[in-house]
Amino acid sequence: MRRVWPDTLLGRTILVLVAGVILSQIGEIVVFSANRFQLESRLFGSHAADRIGAAVRLIESTPAADRPEVLRALDVPGLHIGWGAKPLVPENDESNESAEVLAALGRRISNHVIHAAAGAPPAPEGATTSPPPGAGMIRNLMARGPHPLLRVAVQLNDQSWLNFLAPDRPQEPLWRPGFYAPLLANLVVIVALSVLAMGYAARPLRALAAAAQRLGRDVSAPPMAESGPREVRAAAHAFNEMQSNLRRFVEDRTQMIAAISHDLRTPITRLKLRAEFVDDEEQRTKMLADLDDMESMIAATLAFARDDMAREPRVPTDLGAILATQATDFGATYAGPAHFMVRAGPTALKRAFANLLENAQAYAGEARVTLEDRAPNVLVTIDDDGPGIPEDELERVFAPFYRVEGSRNRETGGTGLGLAVVRSALRALGGDVQLANRPEGGLRVKVTLPA
Repeated sequence: MRRVWPDTLLGRTILVLVAGVILSQIGEIVVFSANRFQLESRLFGSHAADRIGAAVRLIESTPAADRPEVLRALDVPGLHIGWGAKPLVPENDESNESAEVLAALGRRISNHVIHAAAGAPPAPEGATTSPPPGAGMIRNLMARGPHPLLRVAVQLNDQSWLNFLAPDRPQEPLWRPGFYAPLLANLVVIVALSVLAMGYAARPLRALAAAAQRLGRDVSAPPMAESGPREVRAAAHAFNEMQSNLRRFVEDRTQMIAAISHDLRTPITRLKLRAEFVDDEEQRTKMLADLDDMESMIAATLAFARDDMAREPRVPTDLGAILATQATDFGATYAGPAHFMVRAGPTALKRAFANLLENAQAYAGEARVTLEDRAPNVLVTIDDDGPGIPEDELERVFAPFYRVEGSRNRETGGTGLGLAVVRSALRALGGDVQLANRPEGGLRVKVTLPA
């Protein structure tokens, strides 16, 4: 069932609908087959009764000398007639078909003794006597079968018997092109219309998924349209409210950090001025260095909180030229196309790869940058020969202010915001960044972006 069951809502709905249509058609075929058999049986009996009644009235009104000629004319493939002194059917059977014929004949030729039976038992000897027009044909049909036969014997006014044999015509097979071709065409039309209808019905769900992806990249993305059925409109409205609340939260957080940063810069500036009056040059230098570190941390924190990269408009940007230039600036080597256009924010890309190459230069001295087209994405790999990162720390280093080296000495590392800024910038562009230790030693950084 897991292999057959579709993975999409559209596929599951169509499968259930098609299964229901097939089961419904099978049920209709069963009912139609049963009704068809009963209807054909009734029509056959009614038609035979009409012809038998007409033949009896005609023979009774014909002189005995002329009856053989009339019987030859009445004997046709669909109704064979024999005239003799004994009945072809000694007594009635209990079949439904013969009972229907007896009832129909009773309404057409009253005051006659009528025997009827269905099937084709062996013909009794002497069932027809002279004059026996049609008797040979009757015996031949009864002997060969195999189709069911309706046998009727009617006693005439002169006490002779008029014997009738109606071979049941072979039924046409039910499963023939003329029967199942319309059913198959009906199924194809239903499936085609269902695909169109369900595709239209699932469109709001795809729009909701696309809006959720946009929200993951940019909290300021435009809201989704609130259209469609009532349930879809309610879901879209709830999604837009959630996005609005998130945007207000981010804006409030940014404003708060900006206010804190602004308030801290003033006392830091005053402390720098006071530090200039410290007579001890060594202490004055340390104090000024600490104040510079505080100011740098505040600036980095403010830049990270504002997330300016996500708000930058996306334009055609030459990723190949950016990587080649930055590889030269940070003493790395570059392998890849000289020009490779992507749609992104140029400032965001420059800041992200600058942080990655700066880390490689600080911990490994040099790095190797490669650019590969992995449609529909582009892969940028940065390899270095540094000490790497412990396996359990490969994901933690992307957390804000987290550093593998536990001290806060800026000589052994930055503020702990570099990789957090990189991931935030790349995910805002629809990409991502991952770290892995190389088997031969060093760290490998993999950056993926939409091509």
